[in-house]
Amino acid sequence: MKKIAQNIINDINSLIINKKNIVIIPHQNPDGDAIGSVLGLFHFFTAKGKSATVISPNNFPDFLKWMPGANDILIFTKNQKHAKKLIQNAELFVFGDFNSLSRIKNLEKSILQNDAPKILIDHHPYPDDFANFTISDTSVSSTAELVFEFILSLNSINEIDKNIAECLYAGILTDTGNFSYNSSNPRTFEIAAELLKKKINKDHIFKNIYDNYALSRWKLLGYCLYEKMNILHEFKVGYISISKQELEDFDFVPGDTEGFVNYPLSVKGIVVSALFIEKNDIIKISFRSKGEYAVNELAKQYFNGGGHKNAAGGEIELSLNEAIEKFISVLPNFFEIDE
Repeated sequence: MKKIAQNIINDINSLIINKKNIVIIPHQNPDGDAIGSVLGLFHFFTAKGKSATVISPNNFPDFLKWMPGANDILIFTKNQKHAKKLIQNAELFVFGDFNSLSRIKNLEKSILQNDAPKILIDHHPYPDDFANFTISDTSVSSTAELVFEFILSLNSINEIDKNIAECLYAGILTDTGNFSYNSSNPRTFEIAAELLKKKINKDHIFKNIYDNYALSRWKLLGYCLYEKMNILHEFKVGYISISKQELEDFDFVPGDTEGFVNYPLSVKGIVVSALFIEKNDIIKISFRSKGEYAVNELAKQYFNGGGHKNAAGGEIELSLNEAIEKFISVLPNFFEIDE
């Protein structure tokens, strides 16, 4: 990872020492890396005697609620009055796992009304200039890995306890698909080893994350693989689409479609996959790829999104069928047709 400049670390350390009320915020629809990162920071600041609160823009998947401190997360959509009061009184903001304030949706307006110092810790490319201090590195596996490096830079490695270690390990685990992608740098495994030294139970963490779904989720997955997965061999592309009605038919809850986008990549010869999910007014799209196939450019140019080279996302105000048609129509601009 890129070393954080010492003058920045000194300034941040001074902020932490002198500020009492700290609000920590992940992105809308937080995933494992977002929740793991902000909870790791929550425990770190709390151990330093700070009044720290995690405020999530909306709810997060049940399979992440085992993490220590998860019950203390304030859900903005459920507790707006309380959350706005905490934001108003915050002396320091720390943002985790997003690169634009647009990613926190309804929280953005309240945040901008408080000019307290802001720290961004994130591994996504092209961060907007909205924080006083931005710790950004796209080479790391996850924001959780970057949080570990952040704590290390503050000379506080010995303050990482079991709670912090469990949260950060969960963040790394989920953003690498159990170390199956975004994990080629030996440093990622060195950090995982350091977290294991805190006597965390990695098997227990894996079980809580990957073996903790409702039966309805597995039925939805089976339906998608059998009925909704389409393979475009000429482009080496596969995609899955799910309508709003189909989500309702399978009793969808947030987190149920986690990992669905990866399944087309398991088909022989497929190097790019996409998952289209119909929401109220938009189509949410996730992209994944192998090797040198850059899906972040595809997301950025055509679907109002972005991300990493091999993992990106976007959204578009079209019908589900129109979004898929647009996706197929632009494929020749990115991928060669097999002769």
